[in-house]
Amino acid sequence: MENKIRDFADKCQKIISEIQKDLVGQDEVVRDTVTAMIAGGNVLLEGVPGVGKTRLVRSLGQAFDLPFSRIQFTPDLMPADVTGTNVLETYPDGRSAIVFKKGPIFSSIVLADEINRATPKTQSALLEAMQEHKVTVSGESYTLSEPFFVLATQNPIEQDGTYPLPEAQTDRFMFKLNVEFPTADELYDIVAMTQKTMDETAAAVVSAEELLDMRACAKEIPIMEPIMRYTMRLVCATHPELSSSPECTKKYLRFGASPRAAQALITASKVRALMNGRYNVAYEDVEALAFPVLRHRVKPSYAAISDKLTADDCIRELVKSVPKK
Repeated sequence: MENKIRDFADKCQKIISEIQKDLVGQDEVVRDTVTAMIAGGNVLLEGVPGVGKTRLVRSLGQAFDLPFSRIQFTPDLMPADVTGTNVLETYPDGRSAIVFKKGPIFSSIVLADEINRATPKTQSALLEAMQEHKVTVSGESYTLSEPFFVLATQNPIEQDGTYPLPEAQTDRFMFKLNVEFPTADELYDIVAMTQKTMDETAAAVVSAEELLDMRACAKEIPIMEPIMRYTMRLVCATHPELSSSPECTKKYLRFGASPRAAQALITASKVRALMNGRYNVAYEDVEALAFPVLRHRVKPSYAAISDKLTADDCIRELVKSVPKK
């Protein structure tokens, strides 16, 4: 088992190292994205234009050696442009038949670029694919090949002509990651790197089969009952309507996280433990992942906005307030 853990951690480090060849800084974002992908979750990347969101996803496709497709979301994009549609095809011998032409959703890594620019009707075309890894067109269901991930990006600044993701859709993202603007030194390195080439140079490290094996290995990681109970208390503590919730929740949160948050915390914590060379989940794993798992699943109240508190600020107070025993 020690060899298995060491091999898991080594592969993760190689994946991260390859991605960092193409992306300057953003170490936490890279690590969390890799964690989510091994855990089998979708990721929502939020940041201003030009900070490397699209480049990160393309590098991931190369490092994981997986088929990659990109969908540029626009207000005129239709659901059929995402899922595919039935078309009438004529063959050389004169025969005609209705066949299903697959859309870009039929890939292993799907980059949904600027997802909040598309209409809710088109956004909803992703819901079934993200949750059930299936697509239904004209009453026929088509199963997507495994592994399958949606990595979506959105710009937090521009609001004109955008359609905020509904809670039902954001809940299907395992993580929401904030891609911060680089420092002056990082910006220098970015410009210097892109003067040489704009192409990604990450080499393939893990195949689809190896990725699925790593995911199966992570599921075997044991988690002690006290840590499992703590995780459930943490998720329940995000609900202001519960009498057991701390005062910071009742004051600063309008509504709490769904059961998917608890599932995501446990699943991702197992992966994080293995990435750090441990065969057991620790409290620190749950606390570290509480931010990417909860920041898009809780809604700050008007009191929080008035006090200039972000979702991360509320989660930080929440983690301090929930007892471990």
